[in-house]
Amino acid sequence: MTYVKDITALIEAFAPLSLQEDYDNTGLICGDPGNEVSSALLCTDITEAVIDEAIAGHHNLIISHHPLTLQGVKNLVPDNYIKRCLLKAIRNDLNLYAAHTNMDAVIKGVSGKMAEKLGLTDQTVLQTNGRLFSLTFFTPEKEAEKVRTAVLEAGGGHIGKYSHCSFNNRGLGTFLPQEGTHPYCGEKGHLHTEAEIRTEITVPEYLLPSCIQALKSVHPYEEPVWNTVCIGNVNPSTGFGIVGYLPEETETRVFLQQLKQLFGCGTIRHTGICCPTVKKIAVCGGSGAFLIRHAIQSKADIYITGDIKYHDFFQAENRIILADIGHYESEQYTKEIFYELLTKKIPKFAVQFSKVNTNPINYL
Repeated sequence: MTYVKDITALIEAFAPLSLQEDYDNTGLICGDPGNEVSSALLCTDITEAVIDEAIAGHHNLIISHHPLTLQGVKNLVPDNYIKRCLLKAIRNDLNLYAAHTNMDAVIKGVSGKMAEKLGLTDQTVLQTNGRLFSLTFFTPEKEAEKVRTAVLEAGGGHIGKYSHCSFNNRGLGTFLPQEGTHPYCGEKGHLHTEAEIRTEITVPEYLLPSCIQALKSVHPYEEPVWNTVCIGNVNPSTGFGIVGYLPEETETRVFLQQLKQLFGCGTIRHTGICCPTVKKIAVCGGSGAFLIRHAIQSKADIYITGDIKYHDFFQAENRIILADIGHYESEQYTKEIFYELLTKKIPKFAVQFSKVNTNPINYL
C-alpha cells in the first residue's frame, strides 16, 4: 500500500519544504498524510477541470506545481473556483499537494528542467542562497563507516561536483556510564576509553535535520554526540535560476524560433537583438524579472523567463537579450520532475499527466 505521506516524503526529500518562500503555501493543501492512494494526477495548476479529470480517472491524489491558493480561506461558500475545488476535493476524498517555490529553489528543479530541455551544459545556480554547515560526530571505529554512510546517503558530503566528501581522524573518547544507562561499550560506574573516529561532513542547512536523523538512527551509542557549525559558505546547489551553455553557438534568431517551438509559446516578447549569436544562456521558470541583474552579471547572452514587466525590459541596456516566454510556458515541464521522482522510487505506482491546459492566457 502507498500513502500520501510516502509520496510527499519523496518529493520533499528532493525539494524540502524549508526551501519555500515565506509567502508560499507549498505542501499538502487538502487531505490526510495517512490516506491510502492508488494513483496521482500531475499538473501545473489545480482548476475545476483538473479536479473533474482526477475524479473521472479515479485518481485520489493531485500533485501540482502551483498551490491552489496562496492566501487563507475564510469559508467554503462556493463563490469562486478555489473554494469550489476544495469542496469537490473534500467530497470526493481527493488529496491535493503542491511543490512550488521549494521546487524552484533546487538546482534540478523548475529552472533546471528548463535548462535540461535546452540542452545546457555546465549548469550553475544563477542566484545562490542557503547556508552550509559542518556536521561533526564521533563513532566507535568499527561502526564509523556505517554511520558515515548513513549521513552521506541522507544528502551530506556534496561539494561542487564531488559527492561522499568527509574528513575522518582517529582519537580516544571517554565516558562514564551512570545508573539507568545501557552502554554500547564499557560498564556502568566505570570510566571507559573508546577508540573513536571523528567525522566531519559538509551539509546544506535544509538537509541538516534529515542527516542528523540518519546519524541517530544507526549510531550505536545511546547518546551520540554531534555538533554543527555554520561555515559561512553559500550553498551552490540551492537558489533561483540556472545559467549554462548551449552545445554550440547558435544564431540568435534561429535560437528564438527554436525556443518558441520547444516551449509552445504563442509569442515571445524580447528586447533588441544585441548579439548576433548566443551561447551562454540564463533561465528562470515563472516570474523571474528579479534575476535580470544576476543574469547580466553572469555575462549570459540571453535571459529566458516569464512575467517581465514593461519597465523591466529597459534594464537590458543592450548588455543582454531578455526573452519573456510566458509564466505557464516556462514551468510546464515541472510535472515531469514529479513523474521522474515517483516512477523511479515507486515504479508500480500509477502516475498520469493531466490533459487539461491550465494556461489562462491566450494569444491571437
